[in-house]
Amino acid sequence: MKCKQIVFTEKNKAELLTVDAYEPSPNEVMVKTMVSTISCGTERANITGDPNVNAFGASGVVFPRMSGYNSAGVVIKKGADVKSVEVGDRVVVYWGCHKDYNVVPENQVVKIEDDSISFETAAMSFISTFPMAAIRKTRLEMGESAIVMGLGILGMIAIKLLHTAGAVPIIAADPNPARREIALKNGADYAFDPLCEDFADNVKKVTGGGVNVAIEVTGVGAGFNEALDCMAKFGRVALLGCTRNSDFTVDYYKKIHAPGITVIGAHTMARPNIESHPGWFTHRDDIKAVLKLCGGGRLCLENLIEEIHLPEECTEVYNRLVFDKNFPIVVQFDWRDKQ
Repeated sequence: MKCKQIVFTEKNKAELLTVDAYEPSPNEVMVKTMVSTISCGTERANITGDPNVNAFGASGVVFPRMSGYNSAGVVIKKGADVKSVEVGDRVVVYWGCHKDYNVVPENQVVKIEDDSISFETAAMSFISTFPMAAIRKTRLEMGESAIVMGLGILGMIAIKLLHTAGAVPIIAADPNPARREIALKNGADYAFDPLCEDFADNVKKVTGGGVNVAIEVTGVGAGFNEALDCMAKFGRVALLGCTRNSDFTVDYYKKIHAPGITVIGAHTMARPNIESHPGWFTHRDDIKAVLKLCGGGRLCLENLIEEIHLPEECTEVYNRLVFDKNFPIVVQFDWRDKQ
């Protein structure tokens, strides 16, 4: 069986290729993809040949590279040992690829129980677990203040989740004024430019002395430093954004040690594989939580989607991702058969 897959064939180049789709083994399922979502930061690093994409992977940069770990679709085949889903079930696929048929282990699909949840929403549920886990690890309490540094897809979802979790006030920080406006429409109480001289002073003013929780999504040293400048005593900083360089220094005594700041590693892989417990949920349980929040009307993800493209348009889409600094926050591919 053949299928279509988006492949980064060389640096800065994406192509839609015809590849083999193998039959599922006893513990695997085959899913017909309906919608997949671009993870802008990770996929930009992938296609540009950044060596620091997977902290747990092999060293060196090798092409071709594949990506596209957020998708949703319908189970069309399953192995004999698969028990949690049936053929015809609508599912979220995580750690799959941008391809029209994904074959993955059973434990990489989550059934969409609520028929009201669209494929577009479901295809964002996995990436939503990244900021969800970061927020869980900070042990945010209702009524505490929070700041999000960086307003890409993870930062915008973090704003929404913090609002749902009861943080107040919520501060959004990004140099891009358009993204600050979007954040204000999606749950942020204030939005500031972190490049302004009085940035930290403004944050401390609206929070009465500093924020309790920071979600750092930029992956840039300056973003971490600026977050530390905004913290209240005993604040917690979750490092969610993947760092692509280490060209920065921190005054640990002044900014961390003396005020008693807790710094938390919040990479999405830094979580339990099997059993969830308070503050530390598995990917599966966090996906289920996101789907429940969306189905219950507590969380809306679809209003972040700015563009939906056919897979055949991938070369132009990824060219923009590489070179356009104003690439949209959320872009999806629609893999449904067109008549």
